[in-house]
Parts: sequence; structure tokens; C-alpha cells
Amino acid sequence: MSSAKAHAAPLTNTDDSNPAERSPLILGGAGFASVTNSVAHIVERKTPSGWLVLFAAALTGLLILAGSLGKLVYTGVGVWGLNDTVFWAWDITGFVFWIGIGHAGTLISAILFLFRQKWRTSINRAAEAMTIFAVMAAGIYPAFHVGRVWLLYWVFPVPNQMSLWPNFKSPLLWDVFAVSTYATVSILFWYVGLVPDLATLRDRATTRVRAVVLGIFAIGWRGSHRHWLNYEKAYLILAGLSTPLVLSVHTIVSFDFATSVIPGWHTTIFPPYFVAGAVFSGFAMVVTLMVIVRKAFGLENIVTLRHLENMNKIILTTGSIVGYAYAIEFFTAWYSGNNYERFTFINRAFGPYAWAYWTMVSCNVISPQLFWFKKIRTSIPAMFVLSIFVNIGMWFERFVIIVTSLHRDYLPTSWTYFRPTIWDISLFLGTFGLFFTAFLAFLRFLPAIAISEVKGVLPEADPHGHGHGDESDDAHDAEAAHA
Repeated sequence: MSSAKAHAAPLTNTDDSNPAERSPLILGGAGFASVTNSVAHIVERKTPSGWLVLFAAALTGLLILAGSLGKLVYTGVGVWGLNDTVFWAWDITGFVFWIGIGHAGTLISAILFLFRQKWRTSINRAAEAMTIFAVMAAGIYPAFHVGRVWLLYWVFPVPNQMSLWPNFKSPLLWDVFAVSTYATVSILFWYVGLVPDLATLRDRATTRVRAVVLGIFAIGWRGSHRHWLNYEKAYLILAGLSTPLVLSVHTIVSFDFATSVIPGWHTTIFPPYFVAGAVFSGFAMVVTLMVIVRKAFGLENIVTLRHLENMNKIILTTGSIVGYAYAIEFFTAWYSGNNYERFTFINRAFGPYAWAYWTMVSCNVISPQLFWFKKIRTSIPAMFVLSIFVNIGMWFERFVIIVTSLHRDYLPTSWTYFRPTIWDISLFLGTFGLFFTAFLAFLRFLPAIAISEVKGVLPEADPHGHGHGDESDDAHDAEAAHA
């Protein structure tokens, strides 16, 4: 059976306003067998040379991360560019940035699943994996920011030799519980969704070792009616648990700032503003990765322009919310009558860090507005470039919020200018090495597309045969018989 790529049809995407005129979720007349073959072939074939090159580059970044952390532990956090005034900078910027990246995966998997949005099926697996790897990268920053990382267990409510207990009033401690819970539920959600596909790969395995390993992780899945009932219940429960976490995790991250009294941070708009920004940056990263993945592995018929366009619409919506939040921040500072608050925002826009502020505005507010135009929204090169701009802008947003609120204190004698050191930069680049090493390994050894879920949106999955003609029925039935 040839792959879905061999059945390629023109990628048409008609107006979504009329359901009858929408382009299909899966193109090229793909059936059950061709979907299975297209996705499984990525895992089963010989390792491509291009993947090896990219994996070597990612491993280089991972080694840079290891070296940066080694230097940090050996010398102390003084190797960063922090000072008495700017006590948070690239470290917390990186933490909030990566936590935000991880939000799209849970949103696509959990919330869109609960709302029965079928277009999620082609992208949810990769987005879920991205969530896990982004949380791994984010966790590095608070773990090593404590300086004596070997005493990190003190943040947990367990007895220790100093008889110290965590301060449960601190939002930083809330982060520990929120992020760890989010990571745990995300991993379980991702793994449960993988089980049917791991069983498919197990049954297709050509070596005994491969069959045994996949069989262990498939936990005895046989595709029986009882197995599917239990699977659906577990998936629904985890989706229900994940949904509030999408809102709570970045809300709690925003409390790191909003519960303080520092001008520029002490504002009630932060929780919804941070959540919208997290979804904004998360979907942008999914678009960036899926544009490459679909082209590299010939998945254009499964990850279609309709999937990408829907994500671009969400980027446009959340980008507009973020732009509105920027404007409201300035209005609140002016309307408050607080001279310190007013100065902070004027200083952001026209002070020493004006270059960072206007980079943020250009990338996060102006560039996403191009997605109002369908031609740009459905252009692969345009969406790829704009998605990268969005994540650049979102990094600058976190940098602007943190550094510009700190570098001008109440006392002019303590005013300073933060400059990152080589160790700030290398650690941040190293987290990208960790992220892409894990993501490339995922693409190579696990099914990047949820095979069982994609099959569920195919025409032949409809027991009443709606949506496809008689001429294609025979071909579909024959393909399903050989699946």
C-alpha cells in the first residue's frame, strides 16, 4: 500500500463560512491503511540523514546547556548579569517563555477535545509532546536559580535537616505545585493517547526486540470493545483535569509579579493577559514545527492547510487580546494617578529599553494582524515567518515586563542597566538544545500523528456513510480490510 503522499491532491481550502464548502480535514482520498502506513513509515524506515544532521545540532545545544549549568553550579548565579537592582532577568524570562510555549499542547488536546473539534486530530500528538519538552526546559530555570540546587527539595513540604517548611504564602511555591501538576497530567494525557498507536507499531514490528519493547509500553492493548471504553473514559477524565490547568498554571505564574508592589507588576490584568499570551506563543510554536514536520515527512495530506489556517486564526485572536492588554496597561497607569506607575510605562516605551518594547509591539501586535488576509493566512512561507516573529516578540514581552520594571528603582542612585553575560545567553540557547533534542527523538521513535484519532475523522469512520460517494466506497473498504 502506498503512502498518503503518493495520493497527493491539490491543497484546496475553500471558505470555512459554509460547512458544505469546507476543505476536508484529510486530503488525497486517504483511507485507514494509508494513514497507518504514512505515519508508521516515519518510525519504521531507516533514519534519514537530514534528521541525523538536525539531531547532532540539537545535541550540541544540549551540551551547551550542560556546560552552562555546570559553570552555574560551580561558581554561583553571579555568573549571570544580575545585580542588586535587576535581580530577575533572562532566568525568569526564560522560565515564563517556556511555560507559555507549553500551553498550546494542552489547549489543542484537552479543550478542543471537549468541544469536539475534529481538526485537532492531526496536530494534537506533536503539540502534546511539545508541551512536555517545553515544561522540561522551563523547569531548569527556577531549579537552578536557587543557587544550591542540591537543596531544591526544601521547596517541597517534606521534613529536612534544617526543620524548614515552605512558605505557602509565596506565589513562587505555588509555581512548584502548579507546574509539577501540569507536567504530570500532560505526560499522562500524552501517554494514554499513544497507547493504541504503540499497539499498532507493535503489531507491525519486524524484530522481536522491537515488538517486546513496544508491547511493554502498549500495556496489553488489543483493541477490544472493553479496551476502547476504558480508553475513552481515561482520556475524557484527563482532558477534564487538563482544562483548568491551562488557565491555572500561567495564572499562577503571573502571580509571581501581580502580587508584588513593584510598579508595572502590581496589576490585576496579569492573569488573563498571561494566559492569552501563553496560548498565543504556544500556537505559534506549533505552527513553526508542524510546517517543517509536514514537509519533511510528506504529511501534507494529513496536516493540511485547514489545520494550519485554524491555528493562524487563534494566533490572530490571542494576538489581538495581547495588544488590547498592552493598551489597557498604559491606560491603567495613566488613570491611576500614580506617578511611579506612569513613569514605569513611559520608561518602557521611551527609556533605555525602548528598543525591546517596540520590538515586542511590532512582533506581537502588528505582525499577527496580517492574518486577517486569507492569502497570508494560508501561505506556508508567510505563516512560518510570522510564527517565528510571534515567539521572538513573546520572549521580548517577558523581558520587558521583568527588566524595565526593575532597572529604575525608587532611588535614582540604584538605577542600573542590565546586560546579559555569555552564561545567560548560553543557558537560554541550551534550553533550545534540550527542547529540539527531545522533539526530534519523539519524531523519530514515536508516531507524530495520532493514527487512531485521524482515522476517526475519515469518511469511512461514519457508520452511515455520509460524506463520500459510492465510487470511493469500494476502494476505502478494500483499504480498510488490509489496514
